[in-house]
Amino acid sequence: MDTNLDLSEPRYVAQSKRPGNAEKACRQTRRVYDLLAPLYPVSSLMFHSRAHRAALSASHIQNGSRVLEVATGSGEMLKRVARLNPDGQTIGVDLSPNMAARSQAGARKRLPRTRIHCHAADVRYLPFHSATFDTVVCCYLFELLPQGELARSFAELTRVLRPGGNLTVILVGQNKSSFNAMYSVCTAVAPAFWGRQVANQVMELLQGHGYSVDKDYYVQQIHYSSRVVSATLGRPHRSR
Repeated sequence: MDTNLDLSEPRYVAQSKRPGNAEKACRQTRRVYDLLAPLYPVSSLMFHSRAHRAALSASHIQNGSRVLEVATGSGEMLKRVARLNPDGQTIGVDLSPNMAARSQAGARKRLPRTRIHCHAADVRYLPFHSATFDTVVCCYLFELLPQGELARSFAELTRVLRPGGNLTVILVGQNKSSFNAMYSVCTAVAPAFWGRQVANQVMELLQGHGYSVDKDYYVQQIHYSSRVVSATLGRPHRSR
């Protein structure tokens, strides 16, 4: 794929037709978020907006850089990133085609002069060359990945980030027992929407892939706990 990434319209990148639990889980998640795309901005405003602001500050995005947001949702964070990067290129992807379309339409309406492209793709098979991006941002992505696909997805994010680049993630917090108990109930009721708490696993992956953690702190909004982590990639990761 052209590294200019000059894609004018959202599109879905189909990568795998293999049967199995992981693919079924991905399809279910995509269907749920396609249906909830019109309502998701309300949830984002109520529970995620403080964490979005904190992550934006932690990422130190430089104007004129190439930035990727994975799992854009309905585009709230994508617009924030693009405002900081009017002279660069801001790319978004989401597993849900409806979410990707809403993200792109909303961002282009608010910021018509910026270079913003958002299209649907699976984080496990990102359609970009290696070391393409200066910054990668992920908000509440890892919780929704199928069991056993977390490591593959993290390796793919690392592949498209240049050495010395920044990875900033927002994770569902695991620091409060009352919140953990509430989240486990939500997960049992609607696993395709809520996913599961994986913050501790992500921190292990950061270490294993050669990142140095620059910032790591919690943000509380209503009773929702988010963990914001910003890290620098020190060396390319080579799979054995």
